Amino acid sequence: MPQHRQQPKVDIGSIAIDTDITLRRMVIHPEESKGTVLLLHGFPETLHAWKDIALALADDYEVHAFDWPGFGLSSRPPADRFSYAPRDYARVVKDYVDRAGIDRSTLTIYATDISALPVLLLALEEPGIARSLIVGDFAPFDRPAYMWENLQALKSKPASDQVRAFMNANREKILANTFWRGLPKQAHYELSREFRDDMALGWSHGEMTSVDAFYHYYSHFTRDQDYFEANLARLATSVTVVWGSEDLYIKKEMGIELADRIRADLRLLPGIGHYPHLQAQKQTIEEIRASFR
Repeated sequence: MPQHRQQPKVDIGSIAIDTDITLRRMVIHPEESKGTVLLLHGFPETLHAWKDIALALADDYEVHAFDWPGFGLSSRPPADRFSYAPRDYARVVKDYVDRAGIDRSTLTIYATDISALPVLLLALEEPGIARSLIVGDFAPFDRPAYMWENLQALKSKPASDQVRAFMNANREKILANTFWRGLPKQAHYELSREFRDDMALGWSHGEMTSVDAFYHYYSHFTRDQDYFEANLARLATSVTVVWGSEDLYIKKEMGIELADRIRADLRLLPGIGHYPHLQAQKQTIEEIRASFR
């Protein structure tokens, strides 16, 4: 009789990065591992965005995901001790890989939205941080014409303060509309109740909301974009660029330019918006599996 594999165990716990930051993380261990995958979420997500994908990959790969500082149930230190800038998120990735004991030579990192620039900044300094990177639907360069107006407004005062106040006052609308904005009704997709509830639960801890963390991230964004663009020639890690062709927030032209300038493979996904890992999970899983071939 054929043997049936048991459903892999989803281990959700925490890991200390330093005295200020403890991350909530999810780890799934297979019976036999062909490599490791680290999945990094965007705004306004939490690690639960990745649960279905992680389970699908866990037959063959050890899978990790964590909540960024300021999101989910991870720490939210004051901005005078942790700036929430892309370059500081880059340090969080490095420290996580080190503390989790991940073998970099067998690691693929999938980073979307706010995760992607930190991972690329880290790769500039440590080309061996992973065997391959998959990035997409973010703003690697300062190109206002390619960014949604509210995102561009977060990059400088006084507009950023107004956007921050508006977003903090409209949690329910953001969680209800963000994932489908710009897509026709027939392209809307389901989000699990577990994921929805987790985003709502993790929105606010203490005096900081996820919007506040997002605001602080963007206040340093242009500086870190400019640094990345000025140092593109140093990028030596293998990168694949994946982009939703219908992304309203960061237009596909940004992804096309990035892939061209770093000579990376580009996957433009027709009919897909800003969140390919939610809207087109099977394609995301295949892209990750392909990175190991």
